[in-house]
This record gives sequence, C-alpha cells and structure tokens, in this order.
Amino acid sequence: MQESVTEFRQLDLAENILSALDKMGFVAPTPIQAASIPALLTGTDALGKAQTGTGKTAAFSLPLLNKLDLNQRKPQAIVMAQLASWLSRLRLR
Repeated sequence: MQESVTEFRQLDLAENILSALDKMGFVAPTPIQAASIPALLTGTDALGKAQTGTGKTAAFSLPLLNKLDLNQRKPQAIVMAQLASWLSRLRLR
C-alpha cells in the first residue's frame, strides 16, 4: 500500500519547484495532485478527473516543469488545451 502524500516535499520534485511552491504558500497537494504527480514523474501516462479549482493544472504542469532542462534552449514540451472552453470560462468571471 502506498503511503499517502500530505506535503509536496514528499514528492520527487526539484528543489527550485518546491521552493516556489513554498513561497506561494502551497504546502499540501490536493487529492488529484497527490494521485497524479508521482505517476507523471515516472513518465507514466495518466488520466484524471476532478472538479474545477482542485489543482488539475498543477497536477500535470509540475511534473512537466520538473523534467525541463533549463540549459537546453529548445522546445521540450507541448501543452494542448481546449481553447474555446477556457475562453468561455474567462468570460464568465
């Protein structure tokens, strides 16, 4: 049985990411983050579903940022988003 993740520091994230999370006041991952980040860090594909505002963006972007080599000056990732859905949410706010 896997130990439950109660702090970002329990995840295998780079120190600069952990430091940035600390500075922004994020200490504990949400359930979707705790479930998906470990798998994504190993390169496993993942599919997650959670309500709006639960941290899905960080769930996929933190592992992606963790894998970037800042010494390489070339594209290392592609992020695709459903633009129409995102834009409609912005208009509602």
